[in-house]
Amino acid sequence: MKDWSARAAALYDKGFRPMFVDGKWCAAASGEVFEARNPADGSLLATVPKGGAADIDAAVTAARRAFEGPWARWTPFERQALLLRIAERFEAEWQDLCLSDTLDMGMPISRVLANSRRVLGMLRFYAGQAVALHGATIPNSFPGEILSQTLREPVGVVGAIIPWNAPIAGSVWKIAPALATGCTIVLKPSEEASLTVLMIARLMAEAGLPEGVLNIVTGLGSEAGAALAMHPGVDKIVFTGSTATGQSIARAATGTLKRVSLELGGKSPVIVCRDADIDKAVPVAAMSVFANSGQICIAGSRLFVAREIHDEFVRRVAEYARNLRTGPGIDPETEIGPIISGRQADRIGRFVQAGRDEGAELVTGGTRLEGPGHAGGHFIAPTVFAGVRDDMTIAREEIFGPVISAMPFDDLDEVVRRANDTPYGLAAGVFTTHLGTAHKLARRLRAGNVWINMYHAIDPAVPFGGVKMSGYGREGGIEHLDEYLETKAVWINTD
Repeated sequence: MKDWSARAAALYDKGFRPMFVDGKWCAAASGEVFEARNPADGSLLATVPKGGAADIDAAVTAARRAFEGPWARWTPFERQALLLRIAERFEAEWQDLCLSDTLDMGMPISRVLANSRRVLGMLRFYAGQAVALHGATIPNSFPGEILSQTLREPVGVVGAIIPWNAPIAGSVWKIAPALATGCTIVLKPSEEASLTVLMIARLMAEAGLPEGVLNIVTGLGSEAGAALAMHPGVDKIVFTGSTATGQSIARAATGTLKRVSLELGGKSPVIVCRDADIDKAVPVAAMSVFANSGQICIAGSRLFVAREIHDEFVRRVAEYARNLRTGPGIDPETEIGPIISGRQADRIGRFVQAGRDEGAELVTGGTRLEGPGHAGGHFIAPTVFAGVRDDMTIAREEIFGPVISAMPFDDLDEVVRRANDTPYGLAAGVFTTHLGTAHKLARRLRAGNVWINMYHAIDPAVPFGGVKMSGYGREGGIEHLDEYLETKAVWINTD
């Protein structure tokens, strides 16, 4: 077993970590800072600039200058080579990147390390796409020698705002398509987890990224994030986070009619049919929520189980939950890490109390964990509720914590209606051994992602996104690149 303690002490020494604007490391214009603390024990990791509107303006100006300057002359093959060099730098420092995520936002180190295929795959996938972008020659109805064709051009300066629950993957999912298409980018990480994103900026600069192409402004969402969303120099805003914040960003973008992509919240259903393989379904259904302590937008927090197997299935999920090892993410044996902050832990606690007050049966968990291995941190035991009604708070609202709401169902028409009865539509899971049932539910569930006999599968080549109040636009796949490109029609009279 690897001991990460010494490496962790060397990685962050409570010092100042500047932000990255126009290829330079700098403090905020105001000189203000905020603290980055380890959610597992409350210890100080570093101080970070508290950027504001002036810093966003400087970053957008740098990004515009780069977009209209040397970066515009880079060929697709040069952009591809850059992305491949960045992938090599990530691979060389992968352990430190993962350790940074673990320290800054609490994800268990074993889980972060396992994301290498996805993150490195994203960089290499978009590197491949950089040289595959092209327009088309289109037949038209005009007589004579008139040629019509399209060009695919970068949208311009991209403003990106990411949440705290997966800094490495979240950053790359915004930066890589921007670089592949020839855009420039200003990225505002969450104030809850900024350190890994600053490390990413360093690695990309070391790989040869030109000045101003990538800019990182740290700060509060209400200040730096709002300034980025409203800035007239930003051509596109891309956001991952809560639905409420996404609505605010969409409103802010209307002033300049900038393009917007939103990946927002979810209240995803997991449906376990009577013919499901229970042995295989129990751990997957449980971890659809408990992974990353429930702090994941696609969490399968509404568990619908066929009535014939409901009691047994819920009992086994609760048993699985009780056996999960909760503790600091730096411990390689930890399966469930801390909640990001005391404020978020308190919010989850209020949902648990609402479930009890509204009559749901608390089968296991629901408590704050303290004592050895949990001192100073924000830990909540994996929680399972039974006897949940569709109208209960815990069945309607996104909790963003390790809480499962289990409910029985009698037939497929009923469960489809209930599963779709939510303002969200990000993801869904189905467990069945019947191929016809799998296809039928995949078609009828209103969600951007449906997993059959599995969960959490995300690949760079496959589009990801939601419907309804879970946002619009896609990340991953060739559809993702369309979000960063404009299509220009060109007409040529050759006669």
